[in-house]
Amino acid sequence: MGAEAKSGYTGTGLDLTGWRAKNTRMICKRPPAGKKQRVPVVACLVLVGLLAVGAGAAPAPKAKTAPPPPPLTWKAGVAAVVVTPTNHLWMAGYAGRKKPAEGKVQELFAKALALQDEQGQKLVLVTMDLIGVGQPLHHRLAERVQKELGLPPQFLLLNASHTHSGPALRTSPVTAKDLENERTRTAYEYTQQLEDKLFHVVSAALAQLEPARLTWHRAQCGFAMNRRLPSPTGYRNSPNPDGPVDHEVPVLRVEVAGGTLRALLFGYACHNTCLGFYNYCGDYAGYAQEYVQANRTNCIAMFLQGCAADQNPYPRGTGVVPGLADLDLAQQHGRTLANAVEMANLTPQREVHGPLRAAYGEVTLTYAKQRPAHPYPVQVIQFGPDLTLVALGSEVVVDYSLRLKKELAGEAAVWISGYSNDYTGYVPSLRVLKEGGYEAQTGWADTVEDRIIGKVHELYGRVKQTK
Repeated sequence: MGAEAKSGYTGTGLDLTGWRAKNTRMICKRPPAGKKQRVPVVACLVLVGLLAVGAGAAPAPKAKTAPPPPPLTWKAGVAAVVVTPTNHLWMAGYAGRKKPAEGKVQELFAKALALQDEQGQKLVLVTMDLIGVGQPLHHRLAERVQKELGLPPQFLLLNASHTHSGPALRTSPVTAKDLENERTRTAYEYTQQLEDKLFHVVSAALAQLEPARLTWHRAQCGFAMNRRLPSPTGYRNSPNPDGPVDHEVPVLRVEVAGGTLRALLFGYACHNTCLGFYNYCGDYAGYAQEYVQANRTNCIAMFLQGCAADQNPYPRGTGVVPGLADLDLAQQHGRTLANAVEMANLTPQREVHGPLRAAYGEVTLTYAKQRPAHPYPVQVIQFGPDLTLVALGSEVVVDYSLRLKKELAGEAAVWISGYSNDYTGYVPSLRVLKEGGYEAQTGWADTVEDRIIGKVHELYGRVKQTK
C-alpha cells in the first residue's frame, strides 16, 4: 500500500489503520480445536471494500485556481450628449400636431460607441432619441468626420429611435424666405446645432478608447405587434395578432478591464409611438435605456431601432387600459424591453472577434409615378466571423429583417436595423406594396424590395469573413 494506506483514508476524514489491524487479527486468529471459525459475510464484504478503497484512493484534489480573465482584444470608447431642445419646438411624427412642445418628461440623447479592432480599424455607431436621420445630415456629418477624424464613411452608422416625442428636424437647405417662418427657422437652427453635437460625441467616443472585450447574445420581447389588419375595405392601421413580427432583442456587450460593463447596445423592431402628448420624451426606448443604465455606474445603454415600419407597441394610448395613461404604458414597455436585455445578459455570451470590415452603398430606388429617383443607403458591417450588422435607411417594414436573417444565416449572427443614415418615409416590401395600405403610400416602384436586397447581398459579399 502507499502512504495513504499507512495513515488511513484521508479522503473521508476516517482513520482506518487501527480498525484494519484489530479486525484483521480477529479474523485471522486460529479457532479452538474442533470448532470452525465463522465470520459474518457482511463483515467480510465491508472489510474487503474498505481495504480496497484505502488501497486505491486518489491523492487529495488540489485547490482550484481561477481561470485567467478573457483577453481584451478590442478597444472601445463611449460618450453621450443631451440633444433635448432648450426651447419649445414643433414636434415630429404626427401630422395632426397643432402646436409646439409644452415641456419634457425625459431628456433626449445622442450616444456614440467607438470600437477599434486589433488591426487598428475603427468603427463608430451613433444612436439618437429622434425621429430620423435626414440624408443631408448624414452626408455632411460623414464628410466632416472623415476629414477631421480620419474615419471613412462606411465605418460611421447613424440610427434614430424614431420617437414621436422629439423635435421636428429640417435638414434641407432653406432660403431667406423660409427663415421668415419661425417654425422652419427654429427647426433648421436646431438641426445645425444637432450636427455639431453629433460630431463632438463621435470625437469624444474615439478619444476614450480603452482595452475592451465584446460579446453578443439575444433574447425575446413581445409587446410589438403588426399593425396591418386586413379588412373588406383594405388594410387598416390596427393591431393584427396574425401579422409578421420580429421579437428578437439583440444585445452587444462592451466590457473593459476587471469585467466592468461599459456599454450595452441593444435593438428591437417597434415604433416608438406609445405617446401622443406635447412633451419631449424618448418613449419606450428612452425608458428602456434608462432602466438598463440604472445601478450600473458609468455604463451607457444605447438603442438601435429595427425594421419597425409596420410594428406598433400594444397596448398604447391613454384610456386603452383602465387607469393607465400613455406615459404609464411607455414606461411599462420600456421595462419589458429592459428585462429582455437583462435576460440576454444572463445567457452564455458569444465572443465577438475582429477584424472589422464595412461597406456602404446607395442603390437607386424609383417611383411608380413621375418623381425623382432616390439614392437609398445600405450599410453592412462585419465583426470577424461572429456578427453581421445590416443597416437600412428610412422606415422599412419587418419583412426585410425576416428575409435577410434567413438569407444571410450562417456562422455569424445577423442583426438588421432600419432608420439608419436616411429618413425619407416608408419602404414597403413587395408584399406590402401589393396589399396597399398606409405603409405602401410612398409610391415606390415594384422593384423596391429586390433592389434593396440585391444591394445588401452585394455589400455582404465584400465584407463576409471566415475563420
